[in-house]
Amino acid sequence: MELYMIITFIIGYVFIAFEHPVKINKTASALLTGVLVWLLYMLGSHEPEGVKESLSHHLSEISEIIFFLLGAMTIVELVDLHEGFNVITDKITTRNTTKLLWIVGIVSFFLSAVLDSLASAILMVTVLRKLIPDKEQRKLFAGIVIIAVNSSAWSPIGPVTTTMLWIGGQISAAYTILNLFLPSLLGLIAALAYFTFSFRKMEIITSSATESIETERPTSSKIMLIAGILSLLAVPIFKQITHLPPYIAMMFSLGLMWVLSEIVNPIKDQGIVNPDEDAVNEDEEKEASFLKIDIDELRKKYTISHALTRIDTTSILFFLGILLAVGSLQTAGILSNLAQVLDEKVGNLTLIATIIGIASSIVDNVPLVAATQGMYSISAYHIDHHLWQLLTYCAATGGSILVIGSAAGVAVMGMENLNFMWYMKKITLPAAIAYFVGIGAYLIFCQ
Repeated sequence: MELYMIITFIIGYVFIAFEHPVKINKTASALLTGVLVWLLYMLGSHEPEGVKESLSHHLSEISEIIFFLLGAMTIVELVDLHEGFNVITDKITTRNTTKLLWIVGIVSFFLSAVLDSLASAILMVTVLRKLIPDKEQRKLFAGIVIIAVNSSAWSPIGPVTTTMLWIGGQISAAYTILNLFLPSLLGLIAALAYFTFSFRKMEIITSSATESIETERPTSSKIMLIAGILSLLAVPIFKQITHLPPYIAMMFSLGLMWVLSEIVNPIKDQGIVNPDEDAVNEDEEKEASFLKIDIDELRKKYTISHALTRIDTTSILFFLGILLAVGSLQTAGILSNLAQVLDEKVGNLTLIATIIGIASSIVDNVPLVAATQGMYSISAYHIDHHLWQLLTYCAATGGSILVIGSAAGVAVMGMENLNFMWYMKKITLPAAIAYFVGIGAYLIFCQ
């Protein structure tokens, strides 16, 4: 039965990796794969109760990741509803190619560390559309965004793979930030240096949106931006102080943001109030009633309830499906056997982590990290072990080598119609340079 489980998982993996050619959403493939491998495991087991206990155990661990992501995504959407991120983008006014290149790269790098790589990529591409009207030129900057957001491997609340390892107990927040910040930054700088040399003869005609114009934003924008960033940054601090799981800290931050959103509202800030119910005549009563409805609808647009409708629930379900599938392979002992084969054939942990990072450029890095968590136990490799730290870096940044290697890459691919072969010709080399420079920096300075 183990052979059938492996075959089913591989088939599901192929459908996930080639989502666009087969025209089947990867979330559907992941959910079907997750259910089928557990079904096969149950059919081949002589202890149904033991299988159900194992499933409940894995579901408990998966739920922590899902609730963490749900809270983070809601906070991000709430800040976006209040135009908080526009406060940052309004400051990008340069018309110089090199300056714009470095600004986009650095802003994406730090933004992804606070939000997540997917949300940051979408946000930065939206900004690029305002700054660079030419589609071909914008594609190059979109490639820079993909590399930059995936380079934030040092942040436990940044790339999903880093979050998974943090919640799983393989890495700690403080040690990871101190240990991986320099390799991540140096890798990004290497890629930006490559692009600077490539762009030296390029003249980008930016749109008039880059000119310094005082844009009127709701007064709640800055408040919600600062509060959102602080609430996300407080998550690892809360965990460190209370020793409670990260998702509890995220739920606490979400609750605080929810209360703040009820107090701070752009409609109230603008002095718009509901009309007096004591209208003079019938016409005024009708007009007042319509105005009251319109204002109520406007207020709802800035609430958590509306933010929840904007969350990418398909991504949440994708994580559920793929983590369920990996959990079944772990329970069946398949992953531990694979780890043993890697140890025997490869042996070197640095090389194993590097291979996994390169593999994440071909297939999704989330299931790869989930599989690795199942392959190697914390009892054998303690928290913040060299294996986990290097895997954290490699899994996040390796996804930039090919456009299909990360959620951010796939999202930008759809937004800007990036061709797979075009990406290989223009972006793969600097992404690979960033990847290996970061690994080298880690081995020299951080091991």
